Amino acid sequence: RLLATDSGIEVVGTAPDPVAAERKLAALAPDVLTLDVEMPRMDGLAFLERLMHVRPMPVVMVSSLTQAGCETTLRALELGAVDVVAKPRVDVRERLEELARELVDKVKAAAHARVRPRRTASGEVRPASPAGPAYRPSDAVVVIGASTGGTEALREVLVALPPSTPGIVIVQHMPEGFTAAFARRLDSLTAVRVAEAADGDRVLSGHVLLAPGNRHVRLVRDGAAVRVAVVDGPPVNQHRPSVDVLFESAAAVLGPSVVGVLLTGMGRDGAQGLLALRRAGARTIAQDEATSVVWGMPREAIALGAAERVLPLDRVAGAILTLAASVRAPR
Repeated sequence: RLLATDSGIEVVGTAPDPVAAERKLAALAPDVLTLDVEMPRMDGLAFLERLMHVRPMPVVMVSSLTQAGCETTLRALELGAVDVVAKPRVDVRERLEELARELVDKVKAAAHARVRPRRTASGEVRPASPAGPAYRPSDAVVVIGASTGGTEALREVLVALPPSTPGIVIVQHMPEGFTAAFARRLDSLTAVRVAEAADGDRVLSGHVLLAPGNRHVRLVRDGAAVRVAVVDGPPVNQHRPSVDVLFESAAAVLGPSVVGVLLTGMGRDGAQGLLALRRAGARTIAQDEATSVVWGMPREAIALGAAERVLPLDRVAGAILTLAASVRAPR
C-alpha cells in the first residue's frame, strides 16, 4: 500500500515467503524486489545468495531494528542487496508518511542501481599488514560521505588503508540502530580502528568515526585537537545524519587540512558540502559513474565543479593517502 502511493511504481506481486517468491519472480520479472529479513520456510540470506547467483537484481531489505536484524541486514548488503529500510518499532502510525517516502525513494533508486553480487566470507578477520606502498604520516582529516551502495564501498576503501591513515569521519545514510553494528563489522575487517562516533570523540590517526543513525555529526576545534560533535537537528537533504552537515563543518573549521570524499548514493546530499570543501582549499574526490551502485550524489558534486578528482572505487584509498600527505596540518 505504501509503494502504491507513488504513481511511478507498480507492485506486480507479493509473496508470503521465499519459496513462493522464487516462483513469482520468474513469471513477473520485476525491476526491484523488497525482501523482509525475517521470513518463513527459507532463510532470507540463503534465498538472497541464491537469487544473486541465478538472477541478480536490485533488492531492498526490510529489517527490524533488533541486533539480529541489523547483523543479518549487513550480511545481505555484503551479498549484493542495494539498500535497507527499517521497520519502526514504535509510533508506527505516526511514521507511516515518513516510511512511505523512504521506501518509495529507495525502491526508485534501486531500479537504476548497478547490482554487484558479493560473496564476502563470513570468517573474514582484520588484516595484519595491508599491502601497498608506504605513505608519509599526515595530520590531515578525511571526511567521507556515502548512501546507497555505500556500505560495501566503504568496506572496500577502509580495508585498503594502513594503520597510519589520518583520522577519518564518515556519514553513511543508515537507519538508527544499524550504524553500531556496521562499525563493529568494519572494525573486524580493517587495519584502522572503526567505532560509532560519540559526542566529544577526538579525531585520531588510524581511527575511523562513523556517524550514528538519526544524529548529525560536525567537526569542532578544541585547542589543538579536532573532535566530533554529535547533535540533533532537522534532516538536511531529507537525511539525518547529513553528509553536507559534516562536510560544511569541516570546510569551516579545517579548510585546506581536509580530504573530502563523496561515494555512491542517491540524491544530492554532500554535493554542496564537497563544493564548500574545495572552495576552502581542501582536496576532494568523487566516485565515478562506472563503479557507483547509484551515481547520484557524486554526479551532483561533479556537476557543481566540487570534485578535484573523479575516480573508480579501487583507486579511492590510494588517492586519500596521496592527497592527505600533501595537505598541511590544522593550525
